[in-house]
Amino acid sequence: MQRHVRIFALIAIMGALQGCAAAALTAGSIAGSAGISHTLSGIVYKTFSVPAKDLRVATLKSLNRMQIKVTKDEVAEFGWKIEGAAYERQIAIGLERITPSTTRMRVVTSEASIFKDAATSTEIIEQTANSLGTSVARAR
Repeated sequence: MQRHVRIFALIAIMGALQGCAAAALTAGSIAGSAGISHTLSGIVYKTFSVPAKDLRVATLKSLNRMQIKVTKDEVAEFGWKIEGAAYERQIAIGLERITPSTTRMRVVTSEASIFKDAATSTEIIEQTANSLGTSVARAR
């Protein structure tokens, strides 16, 4: 029953957003992405139940596997700051310690310095989850 209410609410929201395809698509992708949060600004978030140092290692493995060149990897006030570059894209990753065993990952991929590429950011998070051996779908 609760699932039907959620589906109805999503349909109602999308109907109310007629004529605003970008917002409707974002609302749909938020509902469809398993545990990954998107914002209208193209920022993608995911919280992992692992320490920041373990998430950092998994992130670096994922970037290497995706052939994304790491241009910065440094300790930050909140945890870690990692930056990378791929064809016409700049990637900024923040790993924020929430507790000693919980870390939030924030990924922003900028394309041509103007547009945000949420699909690439989402893939980085999904590949990092794979590197950890966790399922993104399980993380809700």
